[in-house]
Amino acid sequence: MDFLNAGREGLQHMSWWTTDYQAAYDRAIAAGFKVGHEGQIGGPQGRFVYFDTETHPGTVIEMSDISGAKGKFFEHIRKAAIGWDGTDPIRPVK
Repeated sequence: MDFLNAGREGLQHMSWWTTDYQAAYDRAIAAGFKVGHEGQIGGPQGRFVYFDTETHPGTVIEMSDISGAKGKFFEHIRKAAIGWDGTDPIRPVK
């Protein structure tokens, strides 16, 4: 909100999904990325982090571990989206 309230527009965040979370996390920290927020959904294979970035003001970089249930759920959504023509936009997740 601070970004928008300052009259700016643009990219809010980019996401990178990985099945090798710890190695990617360690590389980002070693490269100087600063953690803004991190946590997990459904256990250690559902970790995520948002890195703050000053190179593109107002933008954060998300990294998400998809080696567990979250990855399976995202794959289910990807398959459901294949060939979707835009009709019936609200559909239950089964």
